[in-house]
Amino acid sequence: MQKASERFGCERVTFVGDRGMIKSGQVEDLSQAGFHYITAITKPQIDTLIEARLIQMELFAAEVCEVEREGVRYVLRRNPLRAEQLAASRADKQAAIERLRQDRNRYLDEHPRAKVATAEKALRVKIAQLKIHAWLQMEAEGRTLKLTVNQPALEETARLDGCYVIKTDLPESAASKQVVHDRYKDLTQVEQAFRTCKTAHLEMRPIHVRTAEHTRGHVLVVMLAYLIRRELSRAWAALDATVERMFTSELLS
Repeated sequence: MQKASERFGCERVTFVGDRGMIKSGQVEDLSQAGFHYITAITKPQIDTLIEARLIQMELFAAEVCEVEREGVRYVLRRNPLRAEQLAASRADKQAAIERLRQDRNRYLDEHPRAKVATAEKALRVKIAQLKIHAWLQMEAEGRTLKLTVNQPALEETARLDGCYVIKTDLPESAASKQVVHDRYKDLTQVEQAFRTCKTAHLEMRPIHVRTAEHTRGHVLVVMLAYLIRRELSRAWAALDATVERMFTSELLS
């Protein structure tokens, strides 16, 4: 904290990390070091807050909402687009299972000596792989396989679709609920930047240098290349063309 204050003139340092990076242990360490945090909580933790009546389902909406308790601020939102995507994904999975069921039933019908248990196992394994066993069940009636949707279980599974909760110990005077929300969502840009640097066109890896000095130089060049790519992407946003495509077209012309 002292180094950040002296070197960069920072009055307050806030770490932003996803729910896998900043957990209760890290929150305590950051607090003891004088830092602040912005992170998100898991679905089970959201359920715990709902059961404790700290938050209510009605608070999840397209607009951000905030609840505070004992110095911790919880910023809530439901992303309607994400909710639609999750619902569509479940529908696609159910359709895939239905196609498999029809295929297995057709096979059983055409092969009288085929074992029903084998067809059952194939269907159950696929349902488990798609992780929809909580609301989609399969049973056999004679030599016919049937699917049943457990509607209450499906509604429970979909209850928090698109819902997320961001938490922080930053005071409201330092950051509004919208700022807290937006800074957390900025993580997607950071993740994209790392993917671009490591595995996409910049290809930081594999690193073929050996010394620490050369490795730092290699990483510096990649980061500078990324900054150039980012600025070009912003400048060419109206052209509806990626930086990679523009350079490829230039090289081929």
